[in-house]
Amino acid sequence: MRLPAPSLRTARLCLRPVTGADADALFALHSDAHVLRYWDAPPWAGPERARRFIEACRRIEEEGSGARLAIERAADTVFIGWCGLARWNPDHRSASLVYCLSQAAWGQGYATEAARALLRWAFETLDLNRVQAETDTRNAASARVLEKLGFRREGTLREDCVVNGEVSDSWVYGLIRSDWRPSSSRQ
Repeated sequence: MRLPAPSLRTARLCLRPVTGADADALFALHSDAHVLRYWDAPPWAGPERARRFIEACRRIEEEGSGARLAIERAADTVFIGWCGLARWNPDHRSASLVYCLSQAAWGQGYATEAARALLRWAFETLDLNRVQAETDTRNAASARVLEKLGFRREGTLREDCVVNGEVSDSWVYGLIRSDWRPSSSRQ
C-alpha cells in the first residue's frame, strides 16, 4: 500500500515531500557532527549519501512503510530539517516519529510545531492509534519536544546504540490516540 507524503502547513512552517532539490541542504544537515552527536549513524562523508536518502524517501513512500517531509520556514522557504513517520503499520495502526533539524533552528519551537502537524495527519488522516519515538537519554532537548507533544516515556533501551564509538541508552516514548489532544496542539 502506497503512503503518499503530504504537504502540511503551520503558522511558521511548510512541510512537504523531500525532493532532489533538497540534496545540498540534506548533506549540510547530516554531515554536521554536532547535529548528529546523538544520532545512531555517523555524519555523512559525501554528497552521494544525500541522493541515497532522497531515493529512500521515494522508496518508503512507494512501499507504504513511511513518509519523510522536508521542513521549510514559511517566511523564506529555507530548509531547516526534516521529519517523518517510519515503520508505518496500517494493521496495527502504528508508526514511529523521527525528526532532524539544523542547529540554527534549535530552541525556536520548530521541531514541536512540525511534529504536531505530522501527528495531526497521522491521527486524523492515517487513523493511527499509536505513535512511538526514541531518543538518546543524553538528548534532553529532544525529550522535551516529545513531552510537550504529549508523549509518555515508557522505558529505556539499555546500551542499544553506539554513538561516536560510545555505547548509549535510548528512551522509548509513546503517544496513544486517546491521549492526543488536537485542540490543544494547534499552532
